[in-house]
Amino acid sequence: RERRRALAADGAVWSWGYGGVGQLGHGDTQDQLLPKKVEALVGRRVVAVSAGYFHSLARTADGAVWSWGWGRKGQLGHGDEQNQLLPKKIEALADQRVVAVSAGPFHSLAITADGAVWSWGDGEDGMLGHGDEQQQLLLPKKVEALAGRRVVTVSAGASHSLARTADGAVWSWGGGVSGKLGHGDEQNQLLPKKVEA
Repeated sequence: RERRRALAADGAVWSWGYGGVGQLGHGDTQDQLLPKKVEALVGRRVVAVSAGYFHSLARTADGAVWSWGWGRKGQLGHGDEQNQLLPKKIEALADQRVVAVSAGPFHSLAITADGAVWSWGDGEDGMLGHGDEQQQLLLPKKVEALAGRRVVTVSAGASHSLARTADGAVWSWGGGVSGKLGHGDEQNQLLPKKVEA
């Protein structure tokens, strides 16, 4: 089942499609056949959105991150596994100014203004980048292996993660099946590793 997310010029968020676990942000689990404004975010200027399989992330102009939808893997970042039918601010990032977000199927990534990467949710195959395969991380945690490197872009895949640093380098970590990490093998990487190719 598909869904879509759109960001209007006035900072409003509109969503439509499959809403079975609240990922459209309208306070219910109804499908939406037409775009509908996410009223819970009215009055907050949203500057970026990212749609995972069953959860959604939004970044507001003040650097806050909001999440909603399916929380079973901890990918909402609220410290629990509860679903959220309405957007809810991730308080664990309240002291950080977030400049980018990416929602994968079961995990989430954020970049803060200092160029640090934060991850949370499903840790299978090491896709959170913390050096382990912890099944769940319910709160955002800084990826220490990238400390000192200014990350400018992140992307959360199905079982792996990518980051681009300010020097133009690409780093990958997580599940390596089919060679998707770009290291010339199919090994999992529990920590970010530079793509030398």
